[in-house]
Amino acid sequence: MTVLVLDHTRLMAQNTFAAAGGGPDDCPGRPHRKRFHFGFNQHRLNPDDQALLRQHAVWLKHNPGACLHIHGHSDGFGVSEYNQFLSRLRASSAARLMLSEGARETQIVISGWGSDRPLARLEDHAANRRLELEYITMDMAQAL
Repeated sequence: MTVLVLDHTRLMAQNTFAAAGGGPDDCPGRPHRKRFHFGFNQHRLNPDDQALLRQHAVWLKHNPGACLHIHGHSDGFGVSEYNQFLSRLRASSAARLMLSEGARETQIVISGWGSDRPLARLEDHAANRRLELEYITMDMAQAL
């Protein structure tokens, strides 16, 4: 078993707040939907999903201390190098849309995981073609 010891008071307070149900994912006014799905071999979201991403961007614009980690994923079809490229393209596409709506570049971190982190069984391809938004603290963003 691994034990994490925090001796920094601000980080300890954040950790206690997060353990009590608060934290970066518990912010009023922020859109709640944080998972978006793609069609086969696509990297652009449909207009409704784009509208929701724009709402996240507006929230980031009005909360300059907030940071967002955008995770791109793909299904297991094809070679892993292409899936890695496609998942990063999905995350980059979402980031560009959010930047065009006023989010700051320093607020966004992107990752492309390819098919390495499936949400569902590998056979459930549609569920694994996705984009996930994860709000993180500024300390976590600087570490990434």
